[in-house]
Amino acid sequence: MKKNIQLFTVALIAGLVSLGGYKLFFEELNDTATELPWQTEIPNQTQQVANFTKTNTTSELDFTEAAEKTVNSVVHVKNVTTRRYARTPFEYYFGSGGETQKAIRGAGSGVIVSPDGLIVTNNHVIEGASEIQVTLNNNKTYVAEILGTAPENDIALLKIEASDLEYLTFGDSDQVNLGEWVLAVGNPFNLTSTVTAGIVSAKARDLDQDDSRFQSFIQTDAAVNPGNSGGALVNTRGELIGINTAITSQTGSFIGYSFAIPSNNAKKIVEDLIEYGDVRKAVLGVRGTDLNSENAEKLDVTRSQGFYIANVETDSGAEQAGLKEGDIITEIDNIDIRKFSDMVGYLSSKNPGETVEVNYYRNGKLKSTQVKLDIFKTYKIEEIGLEVTNADESIKKVFGTNHGVLISKVLPKSFTNENIAGLMITKINDEKVYNIEDVENILKNKSENTTLNVTFLAQNGQEKTYVFR
Repeated sequence: MKKNIQLFTVALIAGLVSLGGYKLFFEELNDTATELPWQTEIPNQTQQVANFTKTNTTSELDFTEAAEKTVNSVVHVKNVTTRRYARTPFEYYFGSGGETQKAIRGAGSGVIVSPDGLIVTNNHVIEGASEIQVTLNNNKTYVAEILGTAPENDIALLKIEASDLEYLTFGDSDQVNLGEWVLAVGNPFNLTSTVTAGIVSAKARDLDQDDSRFQSFIQTDAAVNPGNSGGALVNTRGELIGINTAITSQTGSFIGYSFAIPSNNAKKIVEDLIEYGDVRKAVLGVRGTDLNSENAEKLDVTRSQGFYIANVETDSGAEQAGLKEGDIITEIDNIDIRKFSDMVGYLSSKNPGETVEVNYYRNGKLKSTQVKLDIFKTYKIEEIGLEVTNADESIKKVFGTNHGVLISKVLPKSFTNENIAGLMITKINDEKVYNIEDVENILKNKSENTTLNVTFLAQNGQEKTYVFR
């Protein structure tokens, strides 16, 4: 009994000592910890980080608001052709009576850009149509009028007689960032609007390498399939930043990349079609090439990005601003110019007569100048399907001639399927031409029954004359 009492007393004393030591040690530690300035801030910082992450994730990945703003502004566009089918041989040969039937030639999407029914779509969606039908997301159908087309930009402007329509506002495509979330909204197969999501994969993407086409696409990985052409590419705020136009695929279906015309370019085209009936192109007045490691070595320059000026057109805005052969353009209005499509894409959103700030390198030194943009003057020779522009003295020198106009584009209804842009026309009906005004005057004064003789000149000096009847 005495032994048990002794063991209990020892245990009790040991416990009191342990408890006292624990209390003394940890109270001193806590007293010390309260003096550390960062200790009380940790919970607040953790809460702030958690709240920021949650808010940021929600705003970036929640597409419902953008989708709701967009779906009712995207329409289905039908390209309808009308044909007459004869019931009898007499009707076939003499054109009396017969049945008229309508057939769907193609279909795509379009974007309403005004409450009174202005619609932007792709030119290839409506090309060759005898009638265009537009179906809204609420299944109402209208017959649309073509207000204007820009085939080289693949843009067409339509109009339906309606009011108080939901529409999209143009966003600033120059401010679109790589990796930014976007939505592709289309109305394929008349199934009402559909929405897909992706990110911006690249900007100023050129698929054709044909300078006359002025291609500069926004590339995304949002799914775009046949029937979505002419639909909307929007950011998470529901702003229109592009018109979906093309995919690269061997099968004709989406395989990972799609391309959209930037909204700044589409907006400028729409405004030009409304005001002038055609697209007015703004140019610096320079010719040259992209810079890459191979070109840089050939040209003996150290920079591997930018636009290298090979020649400056006489009396152009570039010449008046002091730009010279050998200068390397790297920025226009703080927009990076890494390649030709960057420059073309930005200038395609500007109007002739506007002034831009050009940053460039000359002999390794960064310089800046203000350039007033010129209008790219052209004339279409409808009879042979060619567009021509004035040739400055430097171009004529390359061809070894003192006269002629430059072929800038082969039109859809051309006499040739070959891309002969870059050749010169030196004579029409045996008269020398020095500018596009000469071409226009000769053609206007030509009688309807006479032939059209056109002399072509290549850079190697070879000259050929073709007769068109």
